[in-house]
Amino acid sequence: MNKSWKLIDKILSGEKKIESRWYMAKHAPWDRIKEGETVYFRDAGCAVTAKATVAKVEQYSDLTESKIRALVDRYGGSGGLAFSSKSLFDWARKKRYCILIFLKDAKAVTPFDIDKTGFGNACAWMCVESIDKVKYIKE
Repeated sequence: MNKSWKLIDKILSGEKKIESRWYMAKHAPWDRIKEGETVYFRDAGCAVTAKATVAKVEQYSDLTESKIRALVDRYGGSGGLAFSSKSLFDWARKKRYCILIFLKDAKAVTPFDIDKTGFGNACAWMCVESIDKVKYIKE
C-alpha cells in the first residue's frame, strides 16, 4: 500500500471498509479470496502491521466506464473505499476487472516482515495457505 495514503490507519479506524483491486487482466486475488479468510496489510517496503477478516467478496468483469461509474458512486468516498469518487473514477476508468473485498474485525498486529521469494518483488497481492509460510525469520 502507498504509505502516504495512510490506508492502513483508515482500515484500522473503520473508515476504509473495502479493499479494491482494479485490473486490466485477472490477477490475484481474482477467484482466490473467500469470505472468512484473513488479509494482512503492509505499506510498500515496510513490515506487516494490520490484518482483517474478509466479510464478503464481489468481482466485476467486462467493465465499461458506465459500470465503473456506478461502482464508484456506490462505494467511493464514504461508501467504504476511502477515496473520493472523482479520483477513484479517474484512476479506474480504463480498467476491465474489479474485486471488492469487504473487511471486518480489522486489528493491528505485532509488525513482521515477509519473504516474497517466488512471488516477485513488485507483486501487490500474495495468496498463501498460511501467513507462517511467508513470515520472514531472521537467522
